[in-house]
Amino acid sequence: MKERMDGLTDDEVELTVLASTAPQAPSSEPAPQRSRGADTRALTQVLFAQLKELQPGTPEHDRVRGALIEANLPLVRYAAARFRSRNEPMEDVVQVGTIGLINAIDRFDPDRGVQFPTFAMPTVIGEIKRYFRDNVRTVHVPRRLHELWVQVNSATEDLTTAFGRTPTTAEIAERLRISEDEVLSCIEAGRSYHATSLEAAQEGDGLPGLLDRLGYEDPALDGVEHRDLVRHLLVQLPEREQRILLLRYYSNLTQSQISAELGVSQMHVSRLLARSFQRLRSANRIDA
Repeated sequence: MKERMDGLTDDEVELTVLASTAPQAPSSEPAPQRSRGADTRALTQVLFAQLKELQPGTPEHDRVRGALIEANLPLVRYAAARFRSRNEPMEDVVQVGTIGLINAIDRFDPDRGVQFPTFAMPTVIGEIKRYFRDNVRTVHVPRRLHELWVQVNSATEDLTTAFGRTPTTAEIAERLRISEDEVLSCIEAGRSYHATSLEAAQEGDGLPGLLDRLGYEDPALDGVEHRDLVRHLLVQLPEREQRILLLRYYSNLTQSQISAELGVSQMHVSRLLARSFQRLRSANRIDA
């Protein structure tokens, strides 16, 4: 493969890469997966050798670099498949992993004797994990709690396989040698990937959503506060003035009716009311 590619121009190399990554027509004897992987590795080595001789920023350098990206996209898809359980669109995960692949291509040194997939895989997976940690969660959680959640999730899967049932919090804590409170915190952190609508039914169809069960502002609360304030001020008035205010504003009697009730003139009732209001205002300013 390498001998065949050494004599090709840059355009021919790019066409060869595109052909190797395009879907192949079905045949009676499909090519072995191992042979296909060996061809990709050989092609990658040839492209890196050419990339090393080219000046960055030139059209030739960009073409070979693009060919390297295309040739190694299956590596990104393989890494992205590990995150299918996160319920995130796979196209988005592949795009993020491709960023990691590009970073790996720009940093790779073929003279160190390391195979490119071995070098690139940690970078691709790290970029995807960073994406989930920083962008996907609805609520950001501390990094330590996130890393511990990964361990709790893995231990839960292992114990489920071993016991044939979902493990208890105590069993997970014993497996990881942490407290049960930490396990519960990690499980709660795992729920931060997705937010639930306040209008969504919480326990089944037809049941009220969380928004319907939230408290609301009761307009009568202001009246409770006002009544409490008035009661506090009324006790500071003389008993006769308290009675006049109660008859006027709680029993809804007129000044004429109050004067008949108390046996005093209406003018006197009016003066007592005015004096009571003045005392209440003064007491309220002092309390404030």
